[in-house]
Amino acid sequence: MGLQFFNLILFILWASPLAHSRNIPHNAKTTLLNVADSIQKTHQVLNFNQNNLKQQQQQHKSYVSSLSSSSTLSLQLHSRASIHKSSHADYKSLTLSRLDRDSARVKFIVTPLDPNFNAEKLSGPIISGTSQGSGEYFSRLGIGEPPSQAYMVLDTGSDISWVQCAPCADCYRQADPIFEPTSSASYTPLTCEANQCKSLDLSQCHNGNCLYEVSYGDGSYTVGDFVTETVTIGATSVQNIAIGCGHNNEGLFVGAAGLLGLGGGPLSFPAQLNTTSFSYCLVDRDSDLVSTLEFDSPFSRNAVTAPLRRNRQLDTFYYVGLVGISVGGELLPIPETSFQVDATGSGGIIVDSGTAVTRLQSDVYDIVRDAFVNGTKDLPETNGVSLFDTCYDLSAKTSVEVPTVAFHFGEGKVLVMPAKNYLVPVDSVGTFCFAFAPTTSSLSIIGNIQQQGTRVSFDIGNSLIGFTPNSC
Repeated sequence: MGLQFFNLILFILWASPLAHSRNIPHNAKTTLLNVADSIQKTHQVLNFNQNNLKQQQQQHKSYVSSLSSSSTLSLQLHSRASIHKSSHADYKSLTLSRLDRDSARVKFIVTPLDPNFNAEKLSGPIISGTSQGSGEYFSRLGIGEPPSQAYMVLDTGSDISWVQCAPCADCYRQADPIFEPTSSASYTPLTCEANQCKSLDLSQCHNGNCLYEVSYGDGSYTVGDFVTETVTIGATSVQNIAIGCGHNNEGLFVGAAGLLGLGGGPLSFPAQLNTTSFSYCLVDRDSDLVSTLEFDSPFSRNAVTAPLRRNRQLDTFYYVGLVGISVGGELLPIPETSFQVDATGSGGIIVDSGTAVTRLQSDVYDIVRDAFVNGTKDLPETNGVSLFDTCYDLSAKTSVEVPTVAFHFGEGKVLVMPAKNYLVPVDSVGTFCFAFAPTTSSLSIIGNIQQQGTRVSFDIGNSLIGFTPNSC
């Protein structure tokens, strides 16, 4: 499934100083995984407290009132777990539902570029996100005038932003009241002749007004009026933003009011803001920590930068100039062409906030996986789980040394990930899996598990992506 979502700043108190107290040297062969801390979080994520949500909403009000005038627009960013109670009885069940949703999203992303892609070969059954929801990171912003506060899913993998609207022919459950257009003085329907309407991939006319429809890979969809509204970001209001007012929504993002599209197309939120840059930092999705999303914020001086590339066949996605991957400090024998877009628009590797697990072409994945397995021969192996084929029983461990895994972007620029970004718990009893997966598609994806704890910055004007570790 696919979805979308400006300048936000994420403030985070890290729960695990051990994992983030220092940058990992580029040539380091091993790094430490805090097993006990990861398992503890699997228990905490199921203990949802409604009071925490109320406290977060109150903190949001205090945060907005404390913002001073700045050229940077800022919003708080929340993990899904902190605002929506899970319906799952245990962490393994939650993990399996997340992986099923992730598979559906990947199918949505790769199908337009690779119609022969077979998701069944990748990860088994694809289920609808209707009952489970999707999207792991939410931002809280104001819609309308006066602004109605709403949680919106953050997504760099799509362009159209939308919110559930009354009257609802079919709406899913959300944390806030459904948006009421009649209560907003700035609500303005777009005509069918408006440029924004003509830019939609799928639209219709009704009494001269523009109707939109966005469908996703698992059959879910949102349908309604395409309108302009005032969107309030922190203390700043931006007028005439084109969004969908969805009256019929097959529930993709249970808990959230809708989507905020951060893709690269002309109807995306950054494009409508005329911003030249934005960044986000994703907290651990099992935590109730808060971070930010920012627009027009500069790169950190210690950011690892890489080329930002575009695909003429599909302007939504952000392609990154990856040249190689290393495991245990050793660069692997992977051709650079494995990460490049070819003349037909196929291939390449994108950075996506909505996909959880990084997908690599099957032959590339095998090389990375085998190198990791060779470096973990002293760890007890166990059966695979869902799309993960490399798993370990760490129930008897408090911490373990594992090989480093790093992305190489050319000119000696390397992003070394902390161990918890690629060896993740899938239950609460100590089963950990290597959080990469193969794909039969030519398109590869860097997912949000691998991005956690790193500020990811998109400098659209200068065609650069920046990765700044420990910068939430």
